[in-house]
Amino acid sequence: MQFVISLVSFVVVLGILVTIHEFGHFWVARRCGVKVLRFSVGFGKPIFKFKRENDPTEYVVAGIPLGGYVKMLDENEVDVSDEEKHLAFNNKPLLSRFLIVLAGPVFNLLFAFIAFWLILVLGEDGLKPIVGSFDKQGIAIHSSVEVGDEIVSINNRPAPIWRVAAGLMTSEMLDKGKFELTVAKPGGQLHTVVLDIGDAKLPEAADALSRVGIWPRTPVLQAMIGKVVEGEVGDKAGLLNGDLIVSVNQKEVNNWGDWVTLTRANADTPMAITLIREGRPVELMLTPKGVKDGSQRVGRIGVAPFIPADLQSDYYKTYSLGMLDAVGEAAKQTISYSLLTVKMIGRMLIGQASLDNLSGPISIAQYAGQTASIGLIAFLKFLAFVSVSLGVMNLLPIPMLDGGHLMFYIIEAIKGKPVSKKVQAGFMRMGMMALMSLMIIAVIADVSRLLG
Repeated sequence: MQFVISLVSFVVVLGILVTIHEFGHFWVARRCGVKVLRFSVGFGKPIFKFKRENDPTEYVVAGIPLGGYVKMLDENEVDVSDEEKHLAFNNKPLLSRFLIVLAGPVFNLLFAFIAFWLILVLGEDGLKPIVGSFDKQGIAIHSSVEVGDEIVSINNRPAPIWRVAAGLMTSEMLDKGKFELTVAKPGGQLHTVVLDIGDAKLPEAADALSRVGIWPRTPVLQAMIGKVVEGEVGDKAGLLNGDLIVSVNQKEVNNWGDWVTLTRANADTPMAITLIREGRPVELMLTPKGVKDGSQRVGRIGVAPFIPADLQSDYYKTYSLGMLDAVGEAAKQTISYSLLTVKMIGRMLIGQASLDNLSGPISIAQYAGQTASIGLIAFLKFLAFVSVSLGVMNLLPIPMLDGGHLMFYIIEAIKGKPVSKKVQAGFMRMGMMALMSLMIIAVIADVSRLLG
């Protein structure tokens, strides 16, 4: 079942983001007076197509959902009649051609901005960012931050819930290896410290938060299931909402923390579970799925705890902004993640970051399925991150990508004449080889993650 959810979610994610990307090219081409012959979502044989009255464009959904294209009238590709030469892409001014190509990545970044804005307006529930403990290997344990302090901001960016605080700390660690942390002491006074890894190597994405070493205060909960993610290990094993875990492998479970510890420690290892369901003991077996968490491999089963209403207000809060306030914050998030993506790509190219940071189609499908199972906010967040990555990747000056075409146009603007077709063809072949190599590396990384 989870495979089906992941596959459908993957197709939906690609369908949405490819449509937005290609619509950017399409919309600007139309406004620049270019005749668009075909708007296709997907490659290969069409499975659905139509034309509108008085519209020269054929709209297509094709069978291979790994991209799309906008086919424009162009004398370099087809014979063009004299009466339509003014509608051909190649006869448009350099600025028009530049804007048409640029529009695809820009529309992806614009979609990410809208998604971040919508998340901020709808709001999300999260843990209050109160310091609960420190990692002995992290840098925060040596600072003046104390247990009970509430995180207020990171580099003057508000952090109202732990998810936001963790995201900001991770981004700053990956970017510079240091940040300014402002906390509110239990008495209310504000205190600011700088957390800095110094001359140490910048961390990998999976290890960034551990290098900070701050973990949030969490309530001591009974080991009762509050939510089961459809298709995950817990669901397949038969766990239900309201189940109270009593023991694992005959070891007593006193609270949710015990349950999490045992689950994480038994990656890919069968566990004998005893639980109470509707007042009766039930026994079942489950095997936590092994996943990477930093440098460790831990077990995950896809369940969340039951949180009593009286604990909700003490430990949790809803983070949302008004429509106007959300505009500025959404813009900051889009710009921040775009710049971080560029820097991470640069670090991978020069060997300062592991290629494990690459996500291929398998990982994207898994993440799409997981976030879709969790809910709308999580899925929107995933869409926004992937849209940022797609927009930034397409702006890289690699032939075959939009950024490669933009590079040729910039050279044309400097030289005063287009780059020769022979040179462009050579670079296109190189670009194709580079992209194929990148895809192979990403798939290998995916398979390696699956195999542990």
